[in-house]
Amino acid sequence: LSIVIFLPLLGVIAIALLRGLGASAIKGIALVIGILTFVISLGLYTGFNADTATFQLGGTPIEWIPGGVSYHIGIDGISLWLVLLTTFLTPVCILAAWNSVEKGLSGFMMSLLALETGMLGVFCSLDLFLFFVFWESMLIPMYFLIGIWGGERRIYATIKFVLYTMAGSALMLVGILALYFQNDNSFDLTTLSGPFEHSDLLFLAFFVAFAIKVPLFPFHTWLPDAHVEAPTVGSVILAGVLLKMATYGIIRFCLPLFPDAAEKFTPLIVPLAVIGIIYGALVAMVQPDLKKLVAYSSVSHLGFVVLGLFSKNPAGLQGSVLQMINHGLSTGALFLLVGMIYERRHSRMIVDFGGLSKRMPIFATVFMIVTLSSIGLPGLNGFVGEFMILFGSFVQGAFSKVYVVFATAGVILAAVYMLWMFQRVMFGTLDKTNENLPDLNAREIVVMLPLLLFIVWIGVYPKPFLNKMEKSVGLVVTKVQAAPAMGQLENGVPAGTKLVRRETQHEQSEKEIHTK
Repeated sequence: LSIVIFLPLLGVIAIALLRGLGASAIKGIALVIGILTFVISLGLYTGFNADTATFQLGGTPIEWIPGGVSYHIGIDGISLWLVLLTTFLTPVCILAAWNSVEKGLSGFMMSLLALETGMLGVFCSLDLFLFFVFWESMLIPMYFLIGIWGGERRIYATIKFVLYTMAGSALMLVGILALYFQNDNSFDLTTLSGPFEHSDLLFLAFFVAFAIKVPLFPFHTWLPDAHVEAPTVGSVILAGVLLKMATYGIIRFCLPLFPDAAEKFTPLIVPLAVIGIIYGALVAMVQPDLKKLVAYSSVSHLGFVVLGLFSKNPAGLQGSVLQMINHGLSTGALFLLVGMIYERRHSRMIVDFGGLSKRMPIFATVFMIVTLSSIGLPGLNGFVGEFMILFGSFVQGAFSKVYVVFATAGVILAAVYMLWMFQRVMFGTLDKTNENLPDLNAREIVVMLPLLLFIVWIGVYPKPFLNKMEKSVGLVVTKVQAAPAMGQLENGVPAGTKLVRRETQHEQSEKEIHTK
């Protein structure tokens, strides 16, 4: 597992030392390291025991900094898939950026590989301080990717991205330190067990940090700017993996560590998720810019993920984890396709296109499959995750059913804005300026094929993906559902609670008879 995490960092060092060999060598080193990391990470899948919910494959914790900080890593059925998603998307991004980066190629590839190490570290850390270090470390390469290789307003977008993230990180650090002092001066996640003092405040410290990163409405305003100004692969990594770090944080920290607080704040969080679903869809519908449309669709899709997480039952949580993967594949593919058309036309405005299916049939076919997966067509990956989330949320309770009805409207709106966009771009009259646009080349087809493979595979046969995460999700659900009944125990009941046994229906009937 350590090899998977730090192999990309070895690639950074190799590129730094061999940057004088030329562009081809730099790209070759980055691609080889990316593919090698993915191949090695497949060993995590084969070696993972799905019959247990415990963390695996991490080895013995190593003391790192005196005072309770250790290098402690491991994965469960939830983090396994996010690690594989990260190692899968990175070589895809390297190949996608093969001809699009002209200035500072070595710095670009070094940033991309360093970012991969940071993201993998977040998903594998079992030490709170180590988690925070990796969480912050990914900020630096992303800062460079947007700030140096971004669009015209890249400085504004970069600063906004950094400020929002740092604000959330400050809250998280306070929460981590509070847990440290309540956990016998240890940052070890596996030894943390509640109840904690001021658990409501601790929950909010972690949740707000993650909500900013998701981003959950109303913390979403940094995302469209970051997406629009980021280079294509920056948007792919941002949507595909970085946003999942936040939803992963919710399922890893907020729900199992503070279940009572999670229960208390669910009536506030679920409406925000539903508002995000509908708001993101409505704003996406009126976007003239393809990239901005996809960015706002992310706000909507990740609202579904948060909704599923706070359903707090197996179907909802499994659907959310699967939807994290689905969103990474489908939205990542959409950003790649938008980037490919931008390289040809140097425009992302929908009004500049039309009739492209006549000139670029392969591009149109791939775009259609990815669009349908994004709106959740049965048989493609998006349907499975959204269905499980809506089902899990619907069976959770009476108040949830109202929100599920509104959330379902988000599915319909997604079909409207995605299909309307597809119609305007692919059909109609072919503009003269687009008559000579070339179709996808061999490299671009190779970039898209693996994404299409998983989009169809998960849609047709999601069982292998769900089986690996079932036990881990079940453990989280057990902790969350047990806590409201067992939280702050003293002899099996909440501390200071007066013991009152409710009368059964039979006893009430007997009492009424005797009274008469």
